[in-house]
Amino acid sequence: MQKFATRDSKNSTDYFYNIKADLPELPEPPLHPGEKRPINKDDLLPLFPEGFIKHETTLEEKVPIPQKVLDVLSMYRPTPLVYADGLKKYLDTPAHIFFKYEGAGPTGSHKSNTAIVQAYLAAEEGVKRMSTETGAGQWGSALSMACSSYGIDLSVFMVRISYRQKPGRRIMMEMFGADVFESPGNRTDAGKKFFAEDPEHPGSLGIAISEAIELAIKDEGTKYSLGSVLDSVLLHQTVIGQEAEKQMKEFGLEPDIIIGCVGGGSNFAGLSFPFIGKNLKENRNIKFYAVEPEVCPTMTKGELRYDFGDSSGMTPLLYMYTLGKDFVPPPIHAGGLRYHGMAPLVSHMQKKEYVDSVSFPEPDVFNAANVFLRTEGILPAPESAHAIAKVIEEAEKAKAENKEKVILFNLSGHGFFDINAYSKNNK
Repeated sequence: MQKFATRDSKNSTDYFYNIKADLPELPEPPLHPGEKRPINKDDLLPLFPEGFIKHETTLEEKVPIPQKVLDVLSMYRPTPLVYADGLKKYLDTPAHIFFKYEGAGPTGSHKSNTAIVQAYLAAEEGVKRMSTETGAGQWGSALSMACSSYGIDLSVFMVRISYRQKPGRRIMMEMFGADVFESPGNRTDAGKKFFAEDPEHPGSLGIAISEAIELAIKDEGTKYSLGSVLDSVLLHQTVIGQEAEKQMKEFGLEPDIIIGCVGGGSNFAGLSFPFIGKNLKENRNIKFYAVEPEVCPTMTKGELRYDFGDSSGMTPLLYMYTLGKDFVPPPIHAGGLRYHGMAPLVSHMQKKEYVDSVSFPEPDVFNAANVFLRTEGILPAPESAHAIAKVIEEAEKAKAENKEKVILFNLSGHGFFDINAYSKNNK
């Protein structure tokens, strides 16, 4: 079988797929944090550009991608769809294994897909500065690149443990002109509270979100940007799944199983939502697995309820699987998966049993990453390695059952900036 699908423009798309248009039942709406009523456009305008809010609230199935965004996306999209024959041979499995390689995009992860859109929408409205948070640094790097391209200043609050573990990502953000701050810190009231309690607090995405939002609220010239969780972000990522479906046709195959890691839910949704839409509309029977760390089991052990997206209670209340806004996970190297909540749309998919969730301990994840490096020659991001652990499990199950299953997963980013983490775990 051929190794790669072609990177032909015919495999691209000129619209985002909105799964809300095909859902029999919509998720519960976000609520105003103080008044506990469904939020409206006016509630969001202090934080987000108006164009972004339109993407967040639309129910149209096909949301056109602006031409100026398409021009930038075309530099690296479609990303490769790769047949993992090395991994297949190593596992001696009848399963066919494919991965969508988002590490081929700018700054090495899928995050550029929404960063470019968000920076463009902000620039079109004259925004001069944006604020955001980042865990492992993929999102901060992607938005730094996008803001630099559109002449927008950027302040990034980076979770402390990642700030110290992953200096390469911080340096990249600074090279693009972003101001990067360790979170929690002394620059915001939210940060000061946690910093005062513990100057060596490892930080969390919830705390970093609080700091970034506070900065945007207090400065009228600043808009906030989020790299996961929100409906609009998941919408932007659906270019991944749309491309993958077209590329799979080059192999004459359709996936039986689709796998992705989940922190906030964006890369999993980006690959899976177009295929879940096929299940809903065409009665396909594809199985979906969302994979998370055992120490941050949001979907596998969290509650489905309203909760704040940040640690200080400034965001709208989101109906999602959550471990509670005060939950601070251990400082694992998969910093992008250290979030207490899950995207409401991904949460809804599990509630309706459209997807299943599983968790893996960190040693299994690093072992899977080592196997993948040796068989496919790519060092995966620790986040993506969670998906690989489940891929290996499913491929071994196919071998035990002697079934020729087709497995597709999202390699959401490379792990070249995470080499120190791998060094420590290989000793």
